[in-house]
Amino acid sequence: MLQLIYRCDIQERETLEECETRRNKTCSLNDEATAELWFQQDGATCHTARATIDLLKDTFGDRLILRFVPVNWPPRSCDLTPLDYILWGYVKSLICADNPQTLDHLEDNIRCVIADIRPQMLEKVIENWTSRLNYIRASHGSPMQEIIFKI
Repeated sequence: MLQLIYRCDIQERETLEECETRRNKTCSLNDEATAELWFQQDGATCHTARATIDLLKDTFGDRLILRFVPVNWPPRSCDLTPLDYILWGYVKSLICADNPQTLDHLEDNIRCVIADIRPQMLEKVIENWTSRLNYIRASHGSPMQEIIFKI
């Protein structure tokens, strides 16, 4: 099962549930739902502040991937994260095609574009991701300028 946590601009000492309530969204996160869920974010200074890490540890325990925790954010992670190197750009190019003027319209576009992603595209993403991992391993972390994803 795929589980997704999206950005909700958590404020200091605010729980994920409080953030969801503040944004008028329904939140189904609870201890059982987060028991096997991992949380990942980049190493931006605001993401690695002690208050932020403490807040995340309260919810996810040691299941965190970010700087200054046991599972460190990988170097050049945009090279290794399919969401960064293909999905968000692909989705953004399609959701903005009709220039949505309202948040509801934008959200509808996002849902439609995500729902229309075909298994063949995901297979290509996985193949490319495997190539990227092999390259990073063989090159001991060198930049990946030679690998380009093509749909």
